[in-house]
Amino acid sequence: MPRKKRPEGTRAPNGASSIYFSEYDQLWHGRVTMGTLDNGEPDRRHVKRKTETEVSDAVQALETARATGKVRKPGRAQTVEAWLTHWFENIAKPSVRYKAANAYRTAVYHWLIPHLGAHRLDKIEPEHFEKLYAKILQQGRKPATAHQVHRTARTAFGEAKNREHIFRNPVELAKAPKVEEEEIEPYDVDEVKILIGRALRRRNGVRYVLALALGPRQGEAIGAKWSRLDRKNKLLRLPKQLQRQTWQHGCDDPKACGARYHKVLPCKETCKRHSRKPCPPPCPANCESHARWCPKRHGGGLVEVPVKSKAGKRGIPLPDQLFALVLDHEKEQAKEREHAGSEWQEGGWMFTQPNGRPIDPRQDLAEWKELLAEAGLRDARLHDARHTAATVLLLLGVPQPVVMELLGWSNSAMARRYQHVTAVIQRGVADQVGGLLWGTD
Repeated sequence: MPRKKRPEGTRAPNGASSIYFSEYDQLWHGRVTMGTLDNGEPDRRHVKRKTETEVSDAVQALETARATGKVRKPGRAQTVEAWLTHWFENIAKPSVRYKAANAYRTAVYHWLIPHLGAHRLDKIEPEHFEKLYAKILQQGRKPATAHQVHRTARTAFGEAKNREHIFRNPVELAKAPKVEEEEIEPYDVDEVKILIGRALRRRNGVRYVLALALGPRQGEAIGAKWSRLDRKNKLLRLPKQLQRQTWQHGCDDPKACGARYHKVLPCKETCKRHSRKPCPPPCPANCESHARWCPKRHGGGLVEVPVKSKAGKRGIPLPDQLFALVLDHEKEQAKEREHAGSEWQEGGWMFTQPNGRPIDPRQDLAEWKELLAEAGLRDARLHDARHTAATVLLLLGVPQPVVMELLGWSNSAMARRYQHVTAVIQRGVADQVGGLLWGTD
């Protein structure tokens, strides 16, 4: 319904909405004060329509939004691409850990922006995300990939809602593919004994004994230092871990960086260098610039970082036998240090390369695979050694809170993945009850 006109000669109070007809463009116009701009001036919104009824409805919609607190910020609505780029570069990346930032980067730049970036931030619907998840699965990717994209989008759009760029989070309504938890396949006790025997024949073999017995994460184990070994209490503290990170350009213009390499084929014409090798300058081809070869590179290589949770900043007690093996390993390392002489690069690492430098995660994994092959056991992830340790602890009847403390679990969700172990324990309790109540002397 059109609004009632004010009596002639009266003036609208400050901040009141106004509707008027313009002879200039032959359109009806409405102006509504929605609040205050960042500079302190009134946020005065303007709408125009062909009829008085239409502009009256538009003005009333703005007033309703103002009354309910659902006022869109002034200016042209952002695209999904603009918001996701700002969110990742300026909000998420500076505030999360390296691996989390990498996961966000892949979800944003590989999936969300290419497929949904042109949509207006305030117009995108849950169905758009569900169609994207379907495309990811159609390309042969695992449901976990679609779920990672879903979690990233939910976090990014949740931040947009908190900052009142939008008034609902469409990703919360979208249905992500169900992710089946990977079945845990720990080694049994006999297999663990075989692995320990084989590991002790290898250089740094105690590192794998430690993993099988007490379950430190890979980065925690290869990042262990002698200074964190409490010899009196036979306790190994693990407040930090080693992590391989990607190098970053330190030059002003990465595109103009002189350190270049050709990504796939040998460098054209003159260089004839193969994949991921630097081209001798001057390279005549249009080879890619890579931060690895930047003269001012930074932030990459093996980096020591804090463990990811407070629960991870723990000390693990070493059994007497394992503590003795650690001390024997220390003596062997002292012999290596003496043999290496000036080539030794002292860093205080418990497990090292022959020159004293820390072990690369990829080298560590390769050693684990070789160990499994030598022992004649099925192939498994290095992380399965951690699962094996958890299984052994639960089978020994160690209370769940103690297991969580030893393994650095921050919540009980991980422990729930070991329900098959819990069933074995419960069966043992049932047998004990049966023996007590119905057994014979």
